[in-house]
Amino acid sequence: MASENTVCDAPTAVPSQSALPNNNTSQPDSDLPANSTSSTNPDAAGPNRRDNRNRRGNDKFNANGRRRGQDFKRNGSGRDRDSRGPPNKRERNEKEWQERKRRRLDEDGNPTKPSEPSYMSIQFPEEEIAAEERRPKRKVAVMIGYDGTGYHGLQINHKEKTIEGDIFAALVAANAISKANADDLRKSSFVRCARTDKGVHAAGNMISLKLITGDPDLVKKINENLPPQIRVWGIQRTNNAFSCYQSCDSRWYEYLMPSYCLLPPHPESFIGKKVLESVKEQGVEEEYAKRLGEVKDYWDEVRKNDIQPILDSLEPNVRETVMRRMNAIVNDSDDAKTTEDTAKPEQADEISPDVPAETEEVALESKTEGEPIDASDLAQHDPAEESNIETGATVTQTEGDKKSEVKKPKEMHPVDRALKQLKAAFLAAKRRYRTTPERISQLQQALDQYKGTHNFHNYTIRKSHSDPSAKRTIRSFVVNPQPIQINDTEWLSLKVHGQSFMMHQIRKMVGMAVLVTRCATPLSRISESYESNQISIPKAPGLGLLLERPVFETYNKRARDQYNLAELDFGNYEKEIQEFKDSQIYRHIFELEERENSFHTFFHQIDNYKLGYFLWVTAGGIDAAVTRTGVIPKELEDELGDDGEEDAES
Repeated sequence: MASENTVCDAPTAVPSQSALPNNNTSQPDSDLPANSTSSTNPDAAGPNRRDNRNRRGNDKFNANGRRRGQDFKRNGSGRDRDSRGPPNKRERNEKEWQERKRRRLDEDGNPTKPSEPSYMSIQFPEEEIAAEERRPKRKVAVMIGYDGTGYHGLQINHKEKTIEGDIFAALVAANAISKANADDLRKSSFVRCARTDKGVHAAGNMISLKLITGDPDLVKKINENLPPQIRVWGIQRTNNAFSCYQSCDSRWYEYLMPSYCLLPPHPESFIGKKVLESVKEQGVEEEYAKRLGEVKDYWDEVRKNDIQPILDSLEPNVRETVMRRMNAIVNDSDDAKTTEDTAKPEQADEISPDVPAETEEVALESKTEGEPIDASDLAQHDPAEESNIETGATVTQTEGDKKSEVKKPKEMHPVDRALKQLKAAFLAAKRRYRTTPERISQLQQALDQYKGTHNFHNYTIRKSHSDPSAKRTIRSFVVNPQPIQINDTEWLSLKVHGQSFMMHQIRKMVGMAVLVTRCATPLSRISESYESNQISIPKAPGLGLLLERPVFETYNKRARDQYNLAELDFGNYEKEIQEFKDSQIYRHIFELEERENSFHTFFHQIDNYKLGYFLWVTAGGIDAAVTRTGVIPKELEDELGDDGEEDAES
């Protein structure tokens, strides 16, 4: 969860430095008369020591009555004020901002138009700006929610479609930002509370800025100019110095995942084999079986009830080949790929269990490796059709001068069809799983290990154990004991409350807790991850992550006791937020998982990666894992990569 970059407040107009009176250039460097004699001349010494002491005391002050060097220190070096730097950082930023603003003028002094459209700048004709009525602005907090699907994250930029870009345009359209200020977001002192990246959602987030708030229907007008997946919940007056980023005390995030993520690795997968081997080597079979509980023999039952009936229905020669290659389905090796899988690898393991394998898009009929095609399989086709199907060609028919191409239906080889059915059966068996209170309790025990202040250097990127910023405080991490069922999949909701989060931290915390649970790994492994050892922790899919709400405890106390202002509380909009989550965020997460099988693909990849990065889940401990050095392997970029998403530091 790169660091959050807040946008500096836009300065108000002030006179330029050159317009200020220059009182120093005409002043002498000393307050002594120009013709006074140097005190170093013994002949010119005063009549007594008291005069000398008085003169030395006077030498400490200049003609302005200040100690010598005080003006120099305060205003910088140089002989005159124009050459001195700004007195402080705020004025320096102000001067740089004004200079950038001046550079946007052409030779005639007219504002230049951007070379290409920008989401950060909305341009209006000069005559419209001049005719616009000037209205007062007020510092406010804008409470928002959004479904991040289709957006390049929250933070506005010039070229990409972002949540803030649409909100900024809606504020301008609703006349909450004047046309004169629409060309630069910084003029409104725009600040975001928590940055979310590409595809990440937020039920509650906040921006603070200066808005024209006189319209009682302002929230309604803003929402009318926003798509349904972005909502403004409310606008609330704050004190003028308020920054939602700096004033945020903590944040709540929610993570949704299918309960089948708690199933143990398939015993024929790489991780599954290594876990069983290490359990036997360490002599902890009894403890391992106890922690797995009712899921210990889950995959044996799937083989008996789901896989074996498919095998029994096959012709003997087809069954032999399929059985030889069946383990490759579990291990996702090239031997298990059909002709279509080879041509389109991105579609592997994305078979909907609701659709019979025969109705899936089928591959060209071809020889499967090690299996000849029986001539009887092609007997129903005439030779011309067989030729066209095998080469993927189309039949061209001529009717007079018109030509039309008729695409022949593609046939799937029986082995390919069986492999498709087996993949669908494995995935359907996962979705059919319903977790138990005991299994949820084990996950909660793992999540409890995160509470308190710990060194989370292994849960982010580019941070060492000695980096003080790697220490973060988690107030709570709770899994809802009541799963919910959507279609054929059962879902779990995890909620984490923390002061701040680093990039990927939440997703890696979920990844670690789930792996520890599904592999019956000792809970001490989580505590060991806070130590100086470097271990590779996969980050769970970003699909399930959403920002629940930020918390402003300290500010709310001041607002109530000192400012006489209302508290910032998302609870005032609980009903609207829940309806939005159900209709926009949750629905999208559920539909996307059914369509893309994100969680199935994630754990399938982890279970079958053979370099040993994740062998710390075994009874052999952290020493059994391979320490990753250098560049992240391409096939693990999604699991370990440094692309930003939520999880920009917040």
